Amino acid sequence: MLRDDDILEPILENLHMPELVEELNARLKDEQRLREQFYEKIQPGDKWEFINGKTIMHSPAKDKHTDARENLGGLLRFFVDLHQLGKVYSETALVSLSRNDYLPDISFFSKEKSSKFKPNTWKYPAPDFVVEVLSEGTASTDRGIKKEDYAAHGVREYWLVDPDLQLVEQYVLDEKKKEFWLFTKKTTHDQIECKAIKGLAFPVAAIFDEQVKMQVVKNWLK
Repeated sequence: MLRDDDILEPILENLHMPELVEELNARLKDEQRLREQFYEKIQPGDKWEFINGKTIMHSPAKDKHTDARENLGGLLRFFVDLHQLGKVYSETALVSLSRNDYLPDISFFSKEKSSKFKPNTWKYPAPDFVVEVLSEGTASTDRGIKKEDYAAHGVREYWLVDPDLQLVEQYVLDEKKKEFWLFTKKTTHDQIECKAIKGLAFPVAAIFDEQVKMQVVKNWLK
């Protein structure tokens, strides 16, 4: 990850720095205008994101993507509600960061954060935990700008779920560097333990198999 000095020094040393700064300010104002238009146009149910000045409209998800998201989202929501730990959203919380707006596949907000939400809240702060389910159209963004942006804004944990390989990449935040580091990769033969949600652990197979998911839920109720 580039440090601020690595980015700023070439501009500071450039003879055309004033013109460059003026151009950057003009582009920033234009981006802010486009972002306001994005807020005015987006409606409940729209799968839109605003990334680096552009509105991204997502195509309908494939069945394997939807199943993985719904199984994992259901597990997280049940556990969090059972233990009153906060709130879990699946594709419904527009996460509004300093520059970009994302619609994570799954997001978890701690009780401390979610207690501040109002009935009319529709733009949310950085979650404590985010899950993105990979697809051909979103993988580069999920591994790139989103991963960097979530880390920069203090998201504690980030999972990338691959429905083709039936695998989970678990990333944990390095708070000093504001970067994610790969903690582990888990397959359907493994158990996974969430760091951001205390006490949450289950077999990875539950993400991809409805029967395994239901068995996990039954075990939690015992």
